[in-house]
Amino acid sequence: MYPLKFKPIFKTVVWGGEKIAPFKGVKTTQDHIGESWELSGVAGNESVVANGPLEGRTIAQLVKEYKGALVGNKVYAATGDEFPLLIKFIDAKSDLSIQVHPDDSLAAVRHNGSKGKTEMWYVIGADEGAHLLAGLKDSIDPQEYTRRVENDTITQVLADHPVHPGDVFFLPAGRIHAICGGCFIAEIQQTSDITYRIYDYGRLGLDGKPRQLHTELAKDAIDYKVYPDYLTKYESCKDKEVEVVDCKYFTTSVYDLDKPVTKDLSAIDSFMVVICTAGGGTVCMTDDKGENSVSICQGETVLIPAQARAVTFTPDASVNLITSYIR
Repeated sequence: MYPLKFKPIFKTVVWGGEKIAPFKGVKTTQDHIGESWELSGVAGNESVVANGPLEGRTIAQLVKEYKGALVGNKVYAATGDEFPLLIKFIDAKSDLSIQVHPDDSLAAVRHNGSKGKTEMWYVIGADEGAHLLAGLKDSIDPQEYTRRVENDTITQVLADHPVHPGDVFFLPAGRIHAICGGCFIAEIQQTSDITYRIYDYGRLGLDGKPRQLHTELAKDAIDYKVYPDYLTKYESCKDKEVEVVDCKYFTTSVYDLDKPVTKDLSAIDSFMVVICTAGGGTVCMTDDKGENSVSICQGETVLIPAQARAVTFTPDASVNLITSYIR
């Protein structure tokens, strides 16, 4: 195998903006593009390979055929034929709904064995004054939660964060959150499309009708604990890997490169996703059969198969990358 690129899946939503298409260097006549699903194994939204001999095949077909060679033997044993991560770019022209996601155990019971959704955000761009909501700032219980949704005061107990490019937020299942207008974000998450929409500001959908809320379902999914901080702190380091999130679902690092950097993958029994947020360069994987390279530029995502023993990132001039794998 070789480094794989995929065709983006654009999603039109009521809160979508105009940043995704130019960021990715593509032309589209669609309005309100709020999401570009870069790599997805979600049923009905499976990504399609865009390069090389496997062009036209879906990620679901590849996982079923190549199994551990593509995703890693340990990963395949745990997740089977479903690709375990969903990668998105999100452009919020206006505020998204306030929402929460169930964990694995709750999702399995309520949604026919489905996975829950733990996710993370990496802020690519932020308009002046942009902010987002993540976590509780005041302690509430399920009864107060219900009252505050009903009387339109739920936002008063949520932690509000000003955002800047490079900010990282880790969102375990159960954490109330909302991306707000002016945020442009890369999202890495479990393969799950289960969202409980708690509150939507009385907004109408693209069909002119109120969007469905899941206020009662969300009540049992929420983590009501107040945490001291919700922003993931890290120190950027030029030309080195900087790990920013490590959880059972994904390990994510960022790279700010002016020079080539090689990552040893020999001890990692997992695929690696590489997301380019700025600049461009080359991604070269080495396996037992030799080397295979592919170019990468801003807005592109590349999948490195688990059979790779190493990967080298070589910037054209400079490049900013996000990588994720399953430890």
